[in-house]
Amino acid sequence: MLQRTIKSKVTLKGIGLHTGKSVEMTFHPAPENHGIKFQRIDTPEKVIIPADILRVVSTNRGTAISSGEITVHTVEHALSALTGFGVDNVLIAIDGPEVPILDGSAQPFVQAIESAEIVEQNEERDYFVITEPISYKDELTGSEMIALPADDFEVTTLIDFGSPVLGQQFAKLENLKDYKKDIAGCRTFVFLHEVEKLLNQGLIKGGDLDNAIVIADRAMNQDELDELAKKLNKPSIKVEKEGVLNTLKLHFKNEPARHKLLDVIGDLTLLGRPIKGKIVATKPGHSVNVEFTKVLRKAANEQKKLKGKPVYDPDKEPILTTDQVMSMLPHRFPFLLVDKIIEIEENYVVGIKNISFTESCFLGHFPGNPVYPGVLQVEAMAQTGGILCLSKMPDPENWDTYFVKITNAKFKQKVMPGDTLVIKMELLEPIRRGICHMYGIAYVGNKIVSEADMTAQIVNRTTLK
Repeated sequence: MLQRTIKSKVTLKGIGLHTGKSVEMTFHPAPENHGIKFQRIDTPEKVIIPADILRVVSTNRGTAISSGEITVHTVEHALSALTGFGVDNVLIAIDGPEVPILDGSAQPFVQAIESAEIVEQNEERDYFVITEPISYKDELTGSEMIALPADDFEVTTLIDFGSPVLGQQFAKLENLKDYKKDIAGCRTFVFLHEVEKLLNQGLIKGGDLDNAIVIADRAMNQDELDELAKKLNKPSIKVEKEGVLNTLKLHFKNEPARHKLLDVIGDLTLLGRPIKGKIVATKPGHSVNVEFTKVLRKAANEQKKLKGKPVYDPDKEPILTTDQVMSMLPHRFPFLLVDKIIEIEENYVVGIKNISFTESCFLGHFPGNPVYPGVLQVEAMAQTGGILCLSKMPDPENWDTYFVKITNAKFKQKVMPGDTLVIKMELLEPIRRGICHMYGIAYVGNKIVSEADMTAQIVNRTTLK
């Protein structure tokens, strides 16, 4: 499926729920692979903040993202609407610190997106496909989230606040085509006992009983209700059936559970990639949503790395045999750690290292439990990368590569005798003044066993004499 953006810009105005500040935000079309980004146009630098899970700085009654000291609060409803309508790329210009709460749902954002029209772009979407269960549990609260394989994006939420008034509720979205009808209009909710506490915390300064469902979870006499109405600048309030204040009528009996589903979608948008999978959220909240999205991000990054895994066919003729490798590299047994090169392109090279029980390192490294040393995996990467560097030279036999820096080295799986290391080294930037900056990754089967960033210098052998 192709990426999508909006055809024209569209503007909304409103008040931030927690800051109480009036803001204007404009959705602008954006190019392919731009993603969703916010821009604080009221700051001198017009700071841009990507909708990225690593940018989250607060989950207190809403999700806030930042760049340095500049923050945008309560982004979840706008993000939920964008995902609900399959918008991948948009720049959201905002002249204040918080997305407006509007009616407490995603419906106003949906209406704005519809009015701007959605258009397809030329690049394919980069889905994160759930291939095995991924879960996260908050042991303190009992909140739990799990992602399961599915053909499309689905979300199920189950909520239980231990309240006899609200009770346990369940909501489900099986297809984003139903987002507008079943989810977008479901408003945020709050328990009556929380209102005064939130006011004391300096929150809900822009709160209004017209943009939230207030659930009265304890008995209140009319005098108390009148006092609360005064604090909230309302002429009067009373408790209707099912313990909901009479300021709003529920759209659905399970509207709170549906709103939690809306929030889950919004927070998952911070993954930065659309999901193919089923999300089941038990007692979700912004904090657990964010932590779960971080877990998904890690899994998505691993999946992305595996997408680039080279295909090794041992029956196929190599690009460089062992003898040809030795004609380029100065290394010899027992320190020649590349057996052959199976691919070499402008920006990357793929080498093979077969791990044998006769490797000299096994004589003293974990005797009786042979594990191929991580440092030798890095050396095998370095030699493979050296082939790529030297292939750029007209006379490679007269040059050597010396690695001057290794960073972000990670060792993820044991490498044992009988394994075949498939090593891919990729240039991160063009070679300049003999300096090569590369990213290396080593696979055994479908597992990433090690990876590292490396910087090398190409040096003429004659200058060393």
